[in-house]
Amino acid sequence: MNEKLKVQPHHLDRGAYLYIRQSSMRQVMENVESTKRQYDLRGRAIGLGWRDDQIIVIDSDQGESGASASWREGFQKLVSDVGMGRAGIVMGLEVSRLARNNADWHRLLEICALADTLILDEDGVYDPSNFNDRLLLGLKGTMSEAELHVIKARLRGGILNKARRGEYRCPLPTGLIYNEVGDVVLDPDAQIREVVSHFFETFARVGSATQTIKAFAQEGLLFPSRQRNGKQVVFQPLTASTAMRTLHNPRYAGVYAYGQRLYHRTIDGKKQLRKRDPKEWLACIPDAHPGYISWDQYQHNLKVLEVNGRSYDIVRASPPREGAALLQGRVICGRCGSHMRARYADRRGQVDSWYICCRAYASHGEPHCQSIAGWPVDEAIGDLIAAEMTPAAVELALEIRKEIEAHHDETDQLRLRAVQRAQIDADLAQRRFMLVDPTNRLVADTLEREWNDKLRSLADVQEERARALNDDRLTVNEAVRDRLIAMTTDFNRLRKKALALMWHC
Repeated sequence: MNEKLKVQPHHLDRGAYLYIRQSSMRQVMENVESTKRQYDLRGRAIGLGWRDDQIIVIDSDQGESGASASWREGFQKLVSDVGMGRAGIVMGLEVSRLARNNADWHRLLEICALADTLILDEDGVYDPSNFNDRLLLGLKGTMSEAELHVIKARLRGGILNKARRGEYRCPLPTGLIYNEVGDVVLDPDAQIREVVSHFFETFARVGSATQTIKAFAQEGLLFPSRQRNGKQVVFQPLTASTAMRTLHNPRYAGVYAYGQRLYHRTIDGKKQLRKRDPKEWLACIPDAHPGYISWDQYQHNLKVLEVNGRSYDIVRASPPREGAALLQGRVICGRCGSHMRARYADRRGQVDSWYICCRAYASHGEPHCQSIAGWPVDEAIGDLIAAEMTPAAVELALEIRKEIEAHHDETDQLRLRAVQRAQIDADLAQRRFMLVDPTNRLVADTLEREWNDKLRSLADVQEERARALNDDRLTVNEAVRDRLIAMTTDFNRLRKKALALMWHC
């Protein structure tokens, strides 16, 4: 059927909508010929009888994929105007420009058929209300969606094939880089390596991500973080998200891993991810490159995090409160496993304590599980503490103190690295200032300002290190050592006297 015969006067009374789209910004910048061909469709509309001022160009979806219409505002506006009867014809270079999703494409065809709107592509003009034209347009939409599937499958197959061999280059976490030949190696920056190693050592020592963050904060240490450009590394305070991300990343264990998450889009176009079980990873190659910890240590860290996450719900200890009971908030019922509460009663002129398991009564109205007198339990615990408080225990405490001092020395080395980095930046800023022409004040003033900023940063880092050293260098001298040993001799007598005073208060 002739194109001009399909165009009726009531079509010419409405607007001619020209939809222009490229799938990515790279295509917009490089495939300029395709964009030019799409804009040239204006001439087709004018040849069919539309005036130039009736042609409405929608090109706000440049750089957007046609896989869905949920994130394409231009396509949504097009469908809305067609449904309101404003469009006499919809123009696109080909079906794939308008949609690569059959649901979006057939929805547009249905609305065009109801609104008596024509569709034009490079091959001709179609009337969606005509069965033959509708059948042809539906076939073109199916082929367009299949083409997108073939393209994705081809690209995805190549990526998976390289990933199974461990050759697909993925972004590396801070502390690992690609060398000149493409192999993964530890970062050559000594400060970055030492801080990352110190992070895993601290977690192994304290056994908690939160405590690791607190340890970094107390020691005044900053954690390296690579910027989005993948080159520049900045040092900033350690956060919970960074700590958890570092502990869950298998690359730190020297393992090449790919496909740890499964991505899919929801009906509103948003991307959602679901973590896969390690057995479902698409690629997992141990000892693929150097790491900071072993694979066994990595798995152990994950188990520690899992136990820490469950412990709050399984057994939650209540905080200690006022009162003479020695084990308030710490006693666990031997029958049900719940924490027992301390209760006090004024009897015979003194305050007696009782440990009562009343969780079931408070939650479900059931009878108390059991109750135990507090003073026999406190007496037994006191004797145990007195037996442990011996000169040998003090010697052990002093040995632990020595380990702490060694840890402080290790931490100071990390602070020294930060001072050295700040000194290098200050020296570099000084050389830049010295090399500039003094008469060029516009440049000289800027470089001088940068030099002063680097010097202030250096002074702040040096001051922070000096303060931390002053706090860390608190050693237990011989006089304190002798005093601790002598104190253990009379500890039991002092404990009993203090306990008696508390019971009779």
